Amino acid sequence: MENDRKTLITGGHVVDPGRWNGMADVLIEGRTIVAVKPNLRTTIHASTLSRTINATGLIVCPGFVDVHVHFREPGFEYKETIATGSAAAVAGGFTSVCCMPNTQPVNDSRSVTEFILAQAAAARKARVFPIGAITRGSHGQALAEIGELYDAGCVAISDDGLPVMNSQVMRRAMEYASAFHLPIVDHCEECHLSHGGSMNEGVVSTQLGIPGIPNAAEEIMVARNIALAELTGARLHVPHVSTSGSVRMIREAKSREVPVTAEACPHHFSLTEEAVRSFHTHAKMNPPLRTDEDVQAVKEGLRDHTIDVVATDHAPHAPQEKQLEFDAAPFGIIGLETALPLTLNLVEEGMLTLEQAIAKLTSAPAHAFRLPHGTLAPGTEADVTLFDPAATWVVDPAQFHSLSRNTPFNGWTMKGLVVTTLVGGQEVYHATPARRDL
Repeated sequence: MENDRKTLITGGHVVDPGRWNGMADVLIEGRTIVAVKPNLRTTIHASTLSRTINATGLIVCPGFVDVHVHFREPGFEYKETIATGSAAAVAGGFTSVCCMPNTQPVNDSRSVTEFILAQAAAARKARVFPIGAITRGSHGQALAEIGELYDAGCVAISDDGLPVMNSQVMRRAMEYASAFHLPIVDHCEECHLSHGGSMNEGVVSTQLGIPGIPNAAEEIMVARNIALAELTGARLHVPHVSTSGSVRMIREAKSREVPVTAEACPHHFSLTEEAVRSFHTHAKMNPPLRTDEDVQAVKEGLRDHTIDVVATDHAPHAPQEKQLEFDAAPFGIIGLETALPLTLNLVEEGMLTLEQAIAKLTSAPAHAFRLPHGTLAPGTEADVTLFDPAATWVVDPAQFHSLSRNTPFNGWTMKGLVVTTLVGGQEVYHATPARRDL
């Protein structure tokens, strides 16, 4: 009977990057998009509809796709579970997420991949696509069984959080990944340079007396991985780009048609190292917050498509962990429920058009990881996000759906609010009136 259900989303401004940008209605039958056209409501008899969603004043777009999240399960369920992470995802408008393998045990085997997929199916929220480990246990030495991970359902490979320091291992990983057309995602950090650092190396770190991490720690590994991608022809995805030098090298590599894509996180284009002056550990992430010059370079990289994707690097930690001294606290912040308004700030600033901003959250990440989502094309799964671009709300971490609260945006007034999220035609999130009235 579910396949007989018809839903009409009417009266909204539809933005389907590269396909439609204007007023239109969206017709869904069962789990599938059937049509996106103006005035569909005038051609459909109301008695044939199971549901009508009034989207007046809202943007209707493909469900967002995040290619970089940490859901912590199995092993660290006190930080986040697949169920709570998925709930946070759909509250932020994300209908598809790719979860990194740094769990316990590490996702380096079929059994862990299948466990993640089973937990995601039970949660019945966002689609969860596992990312498998590059090396066994993410120890950076012997390669994981990449073919087995692919067969089990992994959509990329990464040792995220731990760079593959051995260049020969990375070369072999790229060669194996290419056989399965999997993107390889390497946390770009030269660990000898970053060792002991807790924030960006520069004037602020010197003034605060906090050991720093230089830009070169990221840029050296970006350069190496680009060179290896050019050597092997592998699909390289550069995560959480934070420095002007990284942007410059990725831009130059793309000009030579090296198969590289890149992502930026909202915190890296919304905050600078100045946020660390409070010594608040919610401003501690890896790569660290950089200078205003770096922030502007990341924004420019998004504007000129050097950086393809906006991804959150959603990294939940328990309160007691983030309450440690700055140098002892773990790196990372949550980001799924604040990504949309922070990205829309780029539209307010004139860096991106609304369609470009939505593309960074939908079609571009889907394309980078070859996922069949991020579009409202007829015949595709009806993953749809409706948001109010004018609604303002104040960040209150206690209201988040994530199990963790580690955000540097507590108390910020945000503009842009997710109202409704559909996955496969089913409503999985709707903003409460109390939140919409903030």
